[in-house]
Amino acid sequence: MSKSTNSRDTVAGVAVPTSLFINGAWRQSNGGRLFDVADPATGKVIATVSDADTTDAEEALAAAAQAQQTWGLTSPRERAAILLAAFYAVQAKRHEIAAVITAEMGRPLAESLAEVDYGAEFLRWFAEQTAHVHGDYGPSPSGAFRVVTTKVPVGPSLLITPWNFPLAMGTRKIGAALAAGCTVILKPAAQTPLTAALLVEILADVGVPDGVVNLIPTNDAGGQSKALMNDARLRKVSFTGSTTVGSVLLRQAADHVLKSSMELGGNGPFLVLHDADVDAAVDGAMIAKFRNGGQSCVAANRFIVHKNVADRFTAELADRTAALKVGEGTIAGVGVGPLIDARQRDKVHELVADAVQRGARALCGGSLIEGEGYFYAPTVLADVPSDARINHEEIFGPVAPITVVESDEEAIRLANDTPYGLAAFVYTGDGARAFTVAERLEAGMIGINRGLVSEAGAPFGGIKASGLGREGGHLGIEEYLETKYFALDLTVPSARNEGAAL
Repeated sequence: MSKSTNSRDTVAGVAVPTSLFINGAWRQSNGGRLFDVADPATGKVIATVSDADTTDAEEALAAAAQAQQTWGLTSPRERAAILLAAFYAVQAKRHEIAAVITAEMGRPLAESLAEVDYGAEFLRWFAEQTAHVHGDYGPSPSGAFRVVTTKVPVGPSLLITPWNFPLAMGTRKIGAALAAGCTVILKPAAQTPLTAALLVEILADVGVPDGVVNLIPTNDAGGQSKALMNDARLRKVSFTGSTTVGSVLLRQAADHVLKSSMELGGNGPFLVLHDADVDAAVDGAMIAKFRNGGQSCVAANRFIVHKNVADRFTAELADRTAALKVGEGTIAGVGVGPLIDARQRDKVHELVADAVQRGARALCGGSLIEGEGYFYAPTVLADVPSDARINHEEIFGPVAPITVVESDEEAIRLANDTPYGLAAFVYTGDGARAFTVAERLEAGMIGINRGLVSEAGAPFGGIKASGLGREGGHLGIEEYLETKYFALDLTVPSARNEGAAL
């Protein structure tokens, strides 16, 4: 093992750990490799991070497996106290964490602060859930014995988080795992490992025991995950990311029958029905589409608008979108920051260019923004043909394609015409219609007259190709628990022996 050392770089005025964290110690990778972290607003390197190799990953798993023997036996109150302390510690460092999120991810600072508040809530929520994990007791149908069940932690868990919400995706997974009594190996996205390092440091500072939380940033996510998932000591994998990668992980999980949670891609439809409050729908659209620059798995991907309100909705949305200020996240008034890297920016432009080539009209935006960084002009597309790629692929950028429909039935059909089913949105002035349409939409989460569905106390997840399992809510902790059943015979042994003494 490498010598213990806690290397740091100063990012946005904050001293951030840049080492691995294994078995309670900060240290460098066994192989001595490093990788750079860049600010997407400038493309410039802001930190250099230790790059974990497979031997580091195996040592992290060994530490987690060893710690599981004691952490899994801690009382719910003990686990709750640690998570609650972490909640308050994250809040106390709210501005420092937000500054680092903006530096490595590019999001406007106000949105980064909102993520810190949202992410901290998972720690508090799961602290509150620890004392509510119960089994069951009752007679068997025949009455011959009693059926007793209890919940036990599934065991060491690999948590793979994405770059777009680097704090909240970490707390959503770690909070549930620790509350259930599981130890974890956290593999953050290579683009945003610094926020994860700050979170892990906070957890260690508030008393998480050695080996319970381990951090292994890497530039070789595939190789590292494969090595860990081939080890029988790992019992759970939780992944947030693309459906393509999730499918690979599920195939790998099959070899050891790993319990798996997958929060994968989306193609969220945003339905504006004929009786919608247009002003409210535009307000919701601005949140659902442009929060985080559209780089959200629950972002509205397609706008399906009834012809009776289409002209007004389209005009107002285009006006609001054109007025968005684009720039580096620390500049006052900026509403849209950069995309995460050049590849993502170029993909967004390809989707827009394909739609325009097929007949769509760019009412605003539709172009790359020249200069340093990976900026794309916020865009509204009208007259988008059904065969345009942008209607079938996740955009992950600040682009709103609009399709006009003539009925609720057509809107529902188009909304469900996708292999994905993560989030959807419905705007209507009729409560009965809202529920009728929502019940028919094939999505795991539906915002009704609301452009934001994320909430620590609600189950987050999708159906179809958008994933398996739920995070957050009271179901989130269940993903890290197994049910154990006891068949209990209450017959007094001596009663079975007539000659036995009482």
